[in-house]
Amino acid sequence: MAKLLRVPVALVVAVVAVYLVSTASAFAYTSGSTGYDVGYLQCGTTYPNGSFGIVGVDSGWPFISATHPGNPCLASEYAYANGSASTVTAGLYVNTGYDPSYTDSNHTTADCTSESANVTGTTLQQAAWAAGCSEAEKDIGYATSVGIGNPAGWWLDVEMSNSWCGQPYTSCTDLTLNRYAIQGLIDVIHLNSSAPVGLYSTNYQWNAIVGYGSVSGVSTDWYATGLRSSKRLANYCVSSSFNGVPVSLVQWTPSSTTDRDYAC
Repeated sequence: MAKLLRVPVALVVAVVAVYLVSTASAFAYTSGSTGYDVGYLQCGTTYPNGSFGIVGVDSGWPFISATHPGNPCLASEYAYANGSASTVTAGLYVNTGYDPSYTDSNHTTADCTSESANVTGTTLQQAAWAAGCSEAEKDIGYATSVGIGNPAGWWLDVEMSNSWCGQPYTSCTDLTLNRYAIQGLIDVIHLNSSAPVGLYSTNYQWNAIVGYGSVSGVSTDWYATGLRSSKRLANYCVSSSFNGVPVSLVQWTPSSTTDRDYAC
């Protein structure tokens, strides 16, 4: 597992409390090009072709664990996405989520709990940040374990299908805890990687999970349209930001098993 790097207390506090705009480099997608995203569901299938690829680290759950191990095809899918069919280094995406149960020792790591004391917020908000920090540690650790150390970027998949405060099946209603968990993921990825970080979601899902708040350290949004056709995709590039940053990718799904992405 990747060890959490130390960071000055003042920097951690500033990132979480002030929500500074990220100065991280942008994702290197050519406008108008098309790519794809694949994950554990595509294991054993024929991988698609495109100008770029984004590969899922997890197996549909926000934490890497013995119960929910990472994508078993991560190495092969990433290697394929970096092959001759692609023009840029492959990116990675990770599932995200938050529930108070994630603050237990099976999910939250001791070093993330220690670092969370430096984060400005309530005890519950600090615990949520520590959970997000731990998610990032486990995702980075798994990617590193299969030889992936320098992806083109990291994308955080923020969807209502995972556990979040405010959802009917959780025991919490405070949406700020969701935001702190996402911020913990972002902060720790930046501490361990020079790659930019982006968010995958929709306006509806983002607002349901985070409310009308925002997170810092994010370069761009990736918008999930749910469309079956590639028509009108460019319209989403200019009107669909959910976190207040530019939209650089728009996803459509021509079939139930194929995700395609358009670069704005």
